[in-house]
Amino acid sequence: MFPDSSTGYSFEDCKATADWLLAQTSVRPVVGIVCGSGMGGLADMLKDQVAFNYKDIPNFPQSTVHGHAGRLVFGTLKGRPCVCMQGRFHLYEGYAIQKITLPMRIFSLLGVETVMLTNAAGGLNQDFKVGDIMIMKDHINMPGFAGSNPLAGANDDRFGVRFPCMSDAYDRELQQLAVDVGQELGYGDFLREGVYCVLGGPSFETIAECRLLHKLGADAVGMSTAHEVIAARHCGMRVFALSLITNRAVMDYDSEEKANHEEVLETGQHRAIQLEKLISTMVTRMEYNNTNA
Repeated sequence: MFPDSSTGYSFEDCKATADWLLAQTSVRPVVGIVCGSGMGGLADMLKDQVAFNYKDIPNFPQSTVHGHAGRLVFGTLKGRPCVCMQGRFHLYEGYAIQKITLPMRIFSLLGVETVMLTNAAGGLNQDFKVGDIMIMKDHINMPGFAGSNPLAGANDDRFGVRFPCMSDAYDRELQQLAVDVGQELGYGDFLREGVYCVLGGPSFETIAECRLLHKLGADAVGMSTAHEVIAARHCGMRVFALSLITNRAVMDYDSEEKANHEEVLETGQHRAIQLEKLISTMVTRMEYNNTNA
C-alpha cells in the first residue's frame, strides 16, 4: 500500500501478520471488536480464548495508554467466532496514522466482516449525561481536514478503492439493531444516537473548542475511532460504533469542572456490564440475521 514496504504497512506485511495469527489459532473470526478506555472486559466474555500480547505480534504497534491492556484475544462470543482488541492506538501516542489503523487491515485479512468499536468520549450535546451510551451515526474527522487520513499515500487496490464513500460509514441496520436490543434490555433511559468528532489529543478540549464543535453538529468528542472506521470501510467491512459518555465537555467559563482520564476509566467500569451485554446480544442477533438471510 505504501512505497516503502519496510514501514510495515504494505499489503504483504499485513498479510504476513494475519497469516501468523491464523497459524496460531483455529478461530476464524467474522466479528472484530475494539475496546475503548476502561472497556477491555468485552474480551473477557470470549470463550475458548487464545490471546496474544501486541508486543509478540509481528508488525503490530504497542498500546501505551493506562486502561488499554494491549492484547489481541480470539474466541467465541455466544458461539460466534470473534477477535477483540484490548487497547487501541492513537495519534497522540506518536504513531503514524497508517500504523493506528493497521489492525483494521489485519482484521479484514483474517476474514472479519463486521467491526464493532467502542470508545470513551466527552459529551457536547447538553442533553447527554455522564454514563450515557451513544450509538455513533456519523463522525467529523477533524485531523482529516488538515490532511491526516489513514488512506493518504499510495493506494493498494487489494484493500479497497482510491476514493471510498463515507456517507454510509456506519451501518444503519446495525444502528437499528442496537436501538431494538437496547430497548429490550431496558437501556432506553441512557441509550442515545449522535455524531462523534475526533481530535488529535492528548490534551482535552478548550471551552472555545467545545463550543465550536457543538456548533458544527458534534454530540460527542474523543481521540480515536474515526480513523479505524475509515480504514475498515476502505476494506469493505461493516461498521458499528458506540461512545460511552464519560464526562461532560466544559462549555461555560464560569464552570469549575475539569476533564480527567481517571473519571473516564471510572465511568467505563460503571457502565461496562451494560455495554458488554448490548454488544454480546447484538452479536447473537447478527448471527441469527445472517443465518436466515
